Amino acid sequence: MAVNSEGSRLVATEGSHRVTPAELFFDLVFVYAITQVTALMAADPSGLRLLGGMVALALLWWCWCCFAWLGNVVRADSGTMFTVLVSVMAVVLIVSLTVPEIYDDAPGGLPAPLVFVLCYGAVRVLHLVTYWLSDPADQALQRVVRRTALLSVAPPFALLLIGAAFTGRTQILIWLAAVVIDYLGIFVTGKSGWRVASPGHFAERHGLIVIIALGESIVAIGVGVSGFALSTPVVAGAALGLLISAGLWRLYFRQLAEPVEHRLTTATGDDRTRLARDAYTFLHLPLVAGIVITALGMKKSLTQIADTGHYDLAEPLHGVVAWALPGGVGVFLLASAALLFRTTSHRSPALLVGGAVCVVAGPAVALIPSLVSLTLLAALVTALVLVQDTTARPHVTAAS
Repeated sequence: MAVNSEGSRLVATEGSHRVTPAELFFDLVFVYAITQVTALMAADPSGLRLLGGMVALALLWWCWCCFAWLGNVVRADSGTMFTVLVSVMAVVLIVSLTVPEIYDDAPGGLPAPLVFVLCYGAVRVLHLVTYWLSDPADQALQRVVRRTALLSVAPPFALLLIGAAFTGRTQILIWLAAVVIDYLGIFVTGKSGWRVASPGHFAERHGLIVIIALGESIVAIGVGVSGFALSTPVVAGAALGLLISAGLWRLYFRQLAEPVEHRLTTATGDDRTRLARDAYTFLHLPLVAGIVITALGMKKSLTQIADTGHYDLAEPLHGVVAWALPGGVGVFLLASAALLFRTTSHRSPALLVGGAVCVVAGPAVALIPSLVSLTLLAALVTALVLVQDTTARPHVTAAS
């Protein structure tokens, strides 16, 4: 990539490039953003609000992914690029502040849904402009940036603006349509022009965002018991929640991360770009979403266990929260199976069966005490970890 270091001051990366401290700093704002999504769903734990939370997460995911791709070809710690990152952090921080009110705007102050949409649009524009300036001589890149702006950014942004004028179900469905069009637009714009200069950096960036999501699940445990007396059931529930998070960490970093990165490294040209898009940009979203949904379930479970003034230890979880606790893990497991198959052509019966069981376990969870639900889920995740650890790692094939 030809970079005018004196003009644009954007410094190209190399094949051995790794994650920079600037990118770790950039990720800090997304820690708060993901926490806000969990809070959005926890404030009104209904099926519609769960869908709305996932729509908000998908939009925030695009904000993060855009700069994961850009940081792979331009050093994030170079002068101009770092300025762009800090600017995006400021905008995403504003986005995060609006998240609790995007579907139920409080009276007074700025209109939260509109601020959310305008800031989201600003992030997408900053990304495309910076990509455009990164290599003016690359005609393939210039073409794909134009196509992305016209097909994957402008139409969804218009829908988001329209949706901001509504509330409730109508707003969520319009915004959901915008997300679907945005994701489909990535396929329409094609793969030529984008590139992954450093597979190791790209894999590491996505591993870090998985850790951020897992960190939110641990924070949710603490938030769930905050303000209540410490008791034996609370200690047990917190330990079980941590065990679930640790199991998801081990499944990802011991069974998924290495073969996926290896496959990305061996791929070349447009095949590498397509694999990065499918395995990381698309399939890592349900991984993160599954963790966030699980965090919602754990937060509500711990609150119920700790709040002895309103709940009995024998009381089960109710409504969508009863599904969220195992369902989030199920989404994570099914996404893991899809990721493994996309990159290695290996089918994992354990992940598929475990994921399916968790996804349909909601009605059963609504019948048993929440502490028992946590215990059974922790046992299931631990068993899956043991099964996966004792199974030979799949041979990496030329799936593409």
